[in-house]
Amino acid sequence: MALARLERDPAGAGRFGSPVPPLCRSRPCALGVDEAGRGPVLGPMVYAMCYCPLERMEELRALGVADSKTLSEPERERRFALLEAAGDTVGWGLHVLPPEHISACMLQRAKFNLNELSQDAAAGLIQFALDEGVNVAEVFVDTVGPADKYEAKLRGRFPGVGVTVRPKADGLFPVVSAASICAKVARDRAVAHWRFPEDPNMDRDYGSGYPNDPQTRAWLRRQLQPVFGFPRFVRFSWGTAKELLRGAAAVTWADEAPADAPAPPTLLSRYFRGPPRAPRAPHWFFQERNLRPLSDL
Repeated sequence: MALARLERDPAGAGRFGSPVPPLCRSRPCALGVDEAGRGPVLGPMVYAMCYCPLERMEELRALGVADSKTLSEPERERRFALLEAAGDTVGWGLHVLPPEHISACMLQRAKFNLNELSQDAAAGLIQFALDEGVNVAEVFVDTVGPADKYEAKLRGRFPGVGVTVRPKADGLFPVVSAASICAKVARDRAVAHWRFPEDPNMDRDYGSGYPNDPQTRAWLRRQLQPVFGFPRFVRFSWGTAKELLRGAAAVTWADEAPADAPAPPTLLSRYFRGPPRAPRAPHWFFQERNLRPLSDL
C-alpha cells in the first residue's frame, strides 16, 4: 500500500516516495510541487511532488488531475489510485511536516517563518527527486510569497533546471495538479490515522481543523491542559492556540522574579497537590520519560 508508512506513523513519516519509473531516469521529466494543510491549526502540513516524462504530460492530463480543492474526497482518492496505476510513467514523493516541527521552527529564538519552511520543503523534494535519479528538466511550483523571488531562489539552487513558479499553479499545470492530489490525500490519511500519545481514546470531534471553525476552537478549549498546553496534534505557534494558552497556568521563573515579589496567583506547584482525587494515569509527559512520584518509590 503506497501510504502504509504514513498510516503507521503519521508524525514520523518524514520524506519518502514511490519507486522511480525507469523511463523517468532516461527521459527529461516535468516535476510539480504543491502542499496541503498550510492553514489549519491542527495536524501536519504535507508537501508533495509528482513527475513524469515531458512527452507524457498529456497522458497525465487524461487521468483527470485537477486542483485538489475542486475535487471531493472520493474523487481525490480515485485519481490518486490512477496515478499509482500509472507507475510505469508517473512517480511521486511526500514530505510530512508534523505540528511539533512547524511550531518549533516558528517559535525558536531565530524565527523561521512558514514561508521559509514551505520553500525549503519544496526545494527538499526537488533535491530528493534528483538524488533518486529522476531526470528533472522542468519544475513547476505553486507559489508561497512573491513568485518572482521564489522562482529566483529555486533557479539559484537548481542551475540547469527550468523553474516556473506561479500563483494557483495547481490549476495551470497538470503535474502540479497531480502533486496537489497527492498532498491532500496524504494529509487526509495522516489526520485520520493520527495517534495521540496523550490519550489513545482522544476526542476526535475537532471539526475542520481551521482556526475560524467554532468546532475546532471548542475542541481546543476542551483539550487545553493548564501546565502542558495542547496535544502534539496542535500547532502551538498559531494565533488561535497562543490566545487560548493565556488561560493556562502562569509560570514565574526564579531568575526573573524579584526576591520580594508576591507569589503569582496560580502556582505551578498547585498541579501536584490538592484534595484527594480518583487515581488516573499520569500525563504523557511523565510516562514517556518513565518518571514516577517519589511517594511511589
